[in-house]
Amino acid sequence: MDIVNVIQSVIPLLKLITLTLFGLILAHPKSQLIPKAAFQLLSRLVFTLFLPYLIFINLGETITLHNFIRWWFIPVNVIISTAAGCLLGLVVAAICRPPPEFFRLTVIMTPFGNTGNLPLAIVASVCHDADTPYGPECENTGTAYVCFAQWVAMLLVYTLVYHMMEPVSDFHHQEVLEVGDEIEEDLPMTNNLSRPLLVEAEWPGVEEIATEHCKTPLIATVFTEDEEASCSSPKSITCLAEPKIVTKIKFVANRTPFRHILQPPIFATVLALFVGMVPSLKPFIYGGDAPLAFITDSLAMMSEAMVPSVMLVLGGMLAEGPNESRLGSRTTVGIVVARLLVLPLVGIGVVTLGDGLKIFVAGDEMYKLVVLLQYTTPSAILLGAVGSLRGYAAKEAAALLFWQHIFAVFSLSIYLVIYSKLLFAYD
Repeated sequence: MDIVNVIQSVIPLLKLITLTLFGLILAHPKSQLIPKAAFQLLSRLVFTLFLPYLIFINLGETITLHNFIRWWFIPVNVIISTAAGCLLGLVVAAICRPPPEFFRLTVIMTPFGNTGNLPLAIVASVCHDADTPYGPECENTGTAYVCFAQWVAMLLVYTLVYHMMEPVSDFHHQEVLEVGDEIEEDLPMTNNLSRPLLVEAEWPGVEEIATEHCKTPLIATVFTEDEEASCSSPKSITCLAEPKIVTKIKFVANRTPFRHILQPPIFATVLALFVGMVPSLKPFIYGGDAPLAFITDSLAMMSEAMVPSVMLVLGGMLAEGPNESRLGSRTTVGIVVARLLVLPLVGIGVVTLGDGLKIFVAGDEMYKLVVLLQYTTPSAILLGAVGSLRGYAAKEAAALLFWQHIFAVFSLSIYLVIYSKLLFAYD
């Protein structure tokens, strides 16, 4: 590959870095050209308007029942990359030996990459040039591919990540939960500008949905307490009618925030899938001659603000700098190397194997690029919000996210060049 191809592969990333630097300069504490409240408001606009509109326009217009079947591997790959990342996280924990209370953090920060905003920004930047090798429709299809995978990632975050990031019972001094107790009502918290922008970056209002049980070590409490004690309460009479393990699983499920899964981006995904796969409904909404085309055109105009807004918010987050961390430099380096350098190699292996088995869309290199990006991006910023919500390793997660996004500038540059070489090796 000559130097021209290398530059062409890196230029899309340089565009995003430039936008991020703008955000960093505007939000830097020494300049403070734009107040922190403005970045928090911008993140809310991305979450509730720009991103849902982008999803509805691109996914709804591209999806069909036939494409829904053809794209099956994209959401499945989220599960594959998560499983591979968890195994890699266990290896990092075994080698680096983090403090015991941060063992789960080490495991969970490796597999869960940014499968939403950052891949969308990379796709938009890669497809911005008219002569892009991915074809004239690459931005629409690439955005649709990324959005098609988001619902799986969100489901894993609100279930697996939520419980993996529960506080450590040995370091927690709240009262022990009793299986069968009533679930308390949500206790909203007022907005506080002293909270890191990280908390608001991909889950605005996360602190406002917190309950008193969010910071309780639920799994450790429920599954390690004495079984006789758990059934001693009058409220636990159901223990006599069903196995104790079933009672405990139902108790944990009741306190899993499933109701928060249907956030605006997920609602937009569901709506786009429904409209896009109903042949009699789709022509009324999508297309230049559609009766409701003026609405979709308006939404498309607003969705164009998504990518620059996301990168500005990311710059504002990085301007706050890394938090103090008790994780240790060796474990921090191990997680960064595993997530940014080793896991993408697993992705290359998966794509190579899948290409040989003919499970990808034939001739669609953007499809493969989206699959590869699921292994390549830094850890999801949403993990920091969950850590803050649950009161577990919030500072350590924020520090890890900071360093990952700093070094991702170099790792993404390297792997975008490698991916370009692999995807177009036979062109």
